[in-house]
Formats: sequence, structure tokens, C-alpha cells
Amino acid sequence: MFDAYRPHEALVHPARPTASLVRLVLGAVMLAVLFLSLIFAASALLNIVAPATSWDSTFGDLETGDTPAGVLANLYLFGFIIVALAMTGRAIHGRALPSFVGDLRLARLHFARVCLYMVGLHLALSILLPATPGLTPEANIDTTRWLTFLPLALPALLIQTGAEELVFRGYLQSQLAARFANPRIWIIVPSMCFGMLHYDPAINGDATWLIVGWATLFGIAAADLTARTGTIGAALGLHFVNNFFAILVAAPAGNFDGLALYTYPFALGDTDALWLWAPLDLMLLLVSWLTARLALRV
Repeated sequence: MFDAYRPHEALVHPARPTASLVRLVLGAVMLAVLFLSLIFAASALLNIVAPATSWDSTFGDLETGDTPAGVLANLYLFGFIIVALAMTGRAIHGRALPSFVGDLRLARLHFARVCLYMVGLHLALSILLPATPGLTPEANIDTTRWLTFLPLALPALLIQTGAEELVFRGYLQSQLAARFANPRIWIIVPSMCFGMLHYDPAINGDATWLIVGWATLFGIAAADLTARTGTIGAALGLHFVNNFFAILVAAPAGNFDGLALYTYPFALGDTDALWLWAPLDLMLLLVSWLTARLALRV
């Protein structure tokens, strides 16, 4: 193990008694089945409580998130992943949910410091960097209305990013690290799975693999931070602030923009615009990773 990754043992140690690949595969299957079952049960219950026409008019298209309520519902649905992971962790690995987080006090500290530094970074870049022609954000929803939704949006965003960090960095990464000593395996494999979570050619079109590639690199950055700190707090801070600006501040037009204060004049399926945007986004990811490391001196 790299010396820089020694803190990772705090997450890996609880995974060692059940580090077999068979258990991991069973856990992944159980997690997926439980999550889908909870979604199905919630959907069936909502259809009983409210007619479909009322649901559609309130939430719009959940997949594209074209209304504030639709975005919130989509984000809060990730809570079912946390429930499914808690059940899976206990049943397959004998692990309680906090064991996928690491030391809770340290995790909270890591999260808070990384969030603070990341917000400062984004604000500084928004002031210092010149506007890119053709990529300048345009006003989307009224500021007062946006602020009204913010108390609901922030917890929803924390649930969404927290669920993904718990699964990919807290669960998959720690279980693989308990089985394999080579960091390339337990960093790259969960990161590729995280990248494939963003595979959606119906919405992203020809830019699908570009988005998958970016998400994979993000996963690698988050995995590295997790290994350096021994908690998912730093990765969660990186993820939370990234998604705050990508979902609530400025989102691509027509793609999960129901709660965005601004929208970019392109959609996720606009390959030419995304290729123009990609170098800036990759540079931001690199600087964000370095900023998170600076925040925690790791």
C-alpha cells in the first residue's frame, strides 16, 4: 500500500472478514434488487395516493428533471439506495452503515473543510475567468423562487451525493481493497462502475462516452481522496459542491435544469459544445482535487 494511503485502513479493516468476491457480487445484486424494489413500492403507493395526471403535472419528467419538484423527487429517491445499502451491508457483510463512512467525527470535519475550500474555488474562478463565447449561462428561474426551494434542495443534494459516495467509495472501494492490495484495482474498478452509472445515450447522444469518461475520472479523484483520508467526507465534499454548482447554479439547458438558477446554452447531447467545454471541466476537476488535498493537507 502507498504510504499516502495508510489512512484507508480505517475503512478497509471492517471489510476484511467478508472480503470474498462472491460476497461482493451477492451484495451488489442485493443492493440493486432492494433499490429497484423500493422504487417500485414507492411508485405503486404514489399511484394509489395521487392520480397519474396530478403526478405528471407536479413533477414533470423525472428523468430529465424539467421542474423543481421533479429535480427534488429525483434527488430524494437516492435515499432508497442508502436504505438498501444499510440492509445489504448488514445481511451480506455484517457491517453497519457507519462503517462505510469511516470515523464520523473526522468525516464531518473533512466534509466541512473541503466544502469551504471548494466553494471558495468556484467563486474565485467565476470572478477571475473570462466568459467563454457561446457557453455563457443564461437566467433560468427567479432568484426568489430559487431561494425558496434551497432549504429542500440542499438536503436532497446531500442525500444524492451521499448515497453515491457510500456505495462507490464506502462500500465497493473498501471491500475490493480488503481483497486486493493493488490500489489500481480498488480505485479504478469502482470508478469505472461510477462512470457507467452516467451511461445514458437516450439523453446524452454522441456525447455519452465523453460524460462516462469524465465521471470515471471524477470517481478516481474521489477514490484517491478517500484513500488519503480514511473517510468518505472529503470525497463527499468534492461531490456535493460539484453537484451544487452543476444542478442548482448552472445546468445544461433541458437536462435536469428544473432547479438551476442559470442554464448553459447547450444540452448534454450537444457533442460540439461538450467537446469545447471538456478541457475546462477537466481542468476544474484537477484543480478541485488539488484544492481538496490542500484543504486537508493530504
